[in-house]
Amino acid sequence: MAEANKMRSEASTSGSGGNDNSSGGSVVIDFGRRKSSCGYCKSGSRTSVSHGLWAQSLTVDDYQALLDRGWRRSGSFLYKPEMEKTCCPSYTIRLKASDFIPSKEQIRVSKRMQRFLDGQLDVKRSDKLLDEQNSCGGSCSNANNLSTRSAAKESLGADYEDHKADQYMHYASQKIDNIVQSCMKNGEFLYDIQLPKASVKKVAPAKRKLQAKELEDLVYSCNIAFQIAATLRKSKVDVEHTKSLERGVGGNRHSTELSPKLIAEILASQLKELAKSSGLSIRACNGHINFYSTTKQAHSVEESGNTKISTQSFTASGGNCCLKKTGGQPNGQKSTFEIRLKRSSFDYEEYSLYRKYQLRVHNDTPDQVSENSYKRFLVDTPLVYVPPSSDGAIPPSGFGSFHQQYVIDGKLIAVGVIDILPKCVSSKYLFWDPDFAFLSLGKFSALEEIRWVRENQVHCPRLQYYYLGYYIHSCSKMRYKAAYRPSELLCPLRYQWVPYDVAKILLDRRKYVVLSDFDPSQNGDSSSPPPTNVTDNYMEEQHDDPFQEGSIDVYVNDDEEMTELDSEDSDDESDSESNGPTTVESEDVDASNILIGLKGAHLRYKDLRQAFESSQRKFIETQLHRYQRVVGKELSERMAYSLG
Repeated sequence: MAEANKMRSEASTSGSGGNDNSSGGSVVIDFGRRKSSCGYCKSGSRTSVSHGLWAQSLTVDDYQALLDRGWRRSGSFLYKPEMEKTCCPSYTIRLKASDFIPSKEQIRVSKRMQRFLDGQLDVKRSDKLLDEQNSCGGSCSNANNLSTRSAAKESLGADYEDHKADQYMHYASQKIDNIVQSCMKNGEFLYDIQLPKASVKKVAPAKRKLQAKELEDLVYSCNIAFQIAATLRKSKVDVEHTKSLERGVGGNRHSTELSPKLIAEILASQLKELAKSSGLSIRACNGHINFYSTTKQAHSVEESGNTKISTQSFTASGGNCCLKKTGGQPNGQKSTFEIRLKRSSFDYEEYSLYRKYQLRVHNDTPDQVSENSYKRFLVDTPLVYVPPSSDGAIPPSGFGSFHQQYVIDGKLIAVGVIDILPKCVSSKYLFWDPDFAFLSLGKFSALEEIRWVRENQVHCPRLQYYYLGYYIHSCSKMRYKAAYRPSELLCPLRYQWVPYDVAKILLDRRKYVVLSDFDPSQNGDSSSPPPTNVTDNYMEEQHDDPFQEGSIDVYVNDDEEMTELDSEDSDDESDSESNGPTTVESEDVDASNILIGLKGAHLRYKDLRQAFESSQRKFIETQLHRYQRVVGKELSERMAYSLG
């Protein structure tokens, strides 16, 4: 357990938050085969079997190659299902963006967004959709009770702001409690007594500017310092002990000097990270911890280096979906719409939206949506960022991991987590505001990501595809991906792409199929795909439930991931390396040229073989043979296999 946690920590540190990785190359740790409860069928008695790698760093070219061998990533963790052994076989699905033909439902989604932005959406008609969404297990409060477009906007905006404020106050209270605990352990406060919990509260508008400076507005305040001071006074600690505890916070003070004012200053000084992430100024004032907003901060919504698309409205014309820029400011009846593409990094507003989405749409518990689990799942990335180039080989965004924000009237309503790679945009996850479910944001964001690929082919001709993650025919909630046509699935044995219309006939019969055995383009099979009208009807059926299309990949929460990473190699003797996996392409296995990472150096195994004893060499070569089978010979010779 300790070793697995240590490797996780090192990997997360080296490749998290979208930061550049100075090494420039790929370094992976092999975790072998692992078994866990299936994340798709949610059945404790059914088992998902996959091979796992932890990437300390990963080039975009190597990750593109891994995608084309059936791999995916969750944070810095890479996984590939063993198709014959897992309960829900997962096929990589992609779409060539230039060939995309929107369905009637997808065009309706585009037009609905346009009507909403123009202030012309028939809310009464939308009530029916919202009721249907609620019956599917979703929650879309307030919007279904409104009768006018302007009332809908006002109510949704108020709910959004109230929810965001509640989330922030709860989050800030937890941060202060964590700092208090840290101060107790460091000897700044008494360690052997129970201190009260912090409570950050909203300041009434009438009191906001009583203590505020020019251009500032007092928004929240916390009086925990007064409560801590009172508790300490009641503890009757002797003066000498108090002096020894207080030396770490400013020297030799008398116990009476540990006043609310001093305590507030201690706590406020350690809230710099919270202030930076929230855009608020946090200061101690006469024993209170105050949270201020400024006019400048309120209007500063973009970080340096982020790509921002100007105000736009969405239009659909002639069956083709596109984004059209608007000139000037919209009138009072219209909404502004923005798409912001930013490098992967922690953003408190995004985290709050993610938490709301997981709790209300997926019914997660608060423990499952902690800040750490969010970072590991959707912020941490091993991908080495590649900046844009002027020769057309790299798009203006560069290559790497990104968050695409969808903003209406200044409110964040959805975030698409994507990887922009040499040949594709790989959609990893989408989370959205349940109050805006009537806009079908899952479908809308997919259309936008497809449009982005088509638009950027001008800059980077080889960037042609849109990858939607895994398609799981046996899981009804994952079938919606096939509605983006014409798509194709990756054969799990030969890694060839097979048209979906061919694959569907086969998957209707069996969950696991070697698709390329039956692809007419590969072996001359005369089987014909189903009639077009049948396929169209099938595609439309997959969108009946708007809560099916919100996320791309299954969510791996922090506890589940820790269990998987801590598990021992699950290979049984009966199906170990001598037999080899039957779901990968048959390749010659030779460990000689596998690239090894050892103590910061990268060497070929043939140059290290003699440095190991016979028993060590046999064990290492067994691991290397398995590794080469699952990543392929070419990748094993250019990604460094870490031995420490």
